[in-house]
Amino acid sequence: MTSEPWEPTGFKDRVDDILHRFVAEEADRFAAVDPLLGPVAEQVEAAVADGKRLRAAFCYWGWRAVGQPDSDTLVRAAAAMELVHAAAVVHDDLIDDSPLRHGRPTAHLALRGAVRGRPRRDAAARSLAMLVGDLLMALAGELFAASGLPAAYLARARPLWTVMARELIAGECLEILRTGAVPDTEASLKVIRYKTAKYTVEQPLLIGGALAGAGTRLRDGLRAYGLPLGEAFQLRDDLLGLFGDPEVTGKANADDVRGHRPTALLAETWRLAGDAERERLRGLLGRRDPRGESLEEVREVMRGLGAPARIEDMIGARVEEALDALHELVVPSHADTALTALARSAALRPS
Repeated sequence: MTSEPWEPTGFKDRVDDILHRFVAEEADRFAAVDPLLGPVAEQVEAAVADGKRLRAAFCYWGWRAVGQPDSDTLVRAAAAMELVHAAAVVHDDLIDDSPLRHGRPTAHLALRGAVRGRPRRDAAARSLAMLVGDLLMALAGELFAASGLPAAYLARARPLWTVMARELIAGECLEILRTGAVPDTEASLKVIRYKTAKYTVEQPLLIGGALAGAGTRLRDGLRAYGLPLGEAFQLRDDLLGLFGDPEVTGKANADDVRGHRPTALLAETWRLAGDAERERLRGLLGRRDPRGESLEEVREVMRGLGAPARIEDMIGARVEEALDALHELVVPSHADTALTALARSAALRPS
């Protein structure tokens, strides 16, 4: 199958087919150990049921940017990026105590049924979810290694896996350590950079490029494109997390406010706020409000200060920076076209 011109839906179907088959087989092997493991195996499969497959796409186009042709084995290796993401999502939802993902209960809530009537049910369900995430990360490495690409190709990319894992976990740790602290834009952007931007765009691109034998200049160019675009992706996520429609995003939109998380949206709101607005925010952040009144008050403060518009400006500036870096690269025209389209779909999405 060729991907010229770029067909996002066709590519997503290829990745979905690989993921669903691979994970279903692994979940069956897992559940075969003991019938009690059935609900856990179901959550392993549920973790890859949905997704935009952007990380696989960036890995694929890192490969194609070097001039390599379409390859089913490469798509299989690229699909492993989605298992890294699935693992990160399960862990992130657990850390944040998020109730919804893709419109369904998150793993740590869904698994309560498996431990119904047991002592410390909630803690047990959370522990099971943690292990689901761990298994997904292990499966990511297995899918990548067993993709069918030559060993020499895989060896070029393997060190980047360590970097990706280190930076992803560092970002998660920074988010935990910054939660509840005085909002600070630079600190929030650092969390974004390490928790999301790098493993969403930069590292998949670099891994795809490394598999294909990219030279230093191309690798530097892919970084210059990938990092600001990854930041734009998460800045959009922050906006959608608070102002998006849960029916479209599939996620609860009170999580960041109730958790007092270190988002750039909150940090910019704080930076723009005067004493009166800051005092009002102190009384609203972290509040459990079943009617959502405090959430709407926070939105009101943010809108009044122009914070959402400021985040939109930050997104736009980063997309422009990414595209400028891309267009300076010497890559095949179909790669330039696809990466341009991916930049817009990553940063200007409704969910």
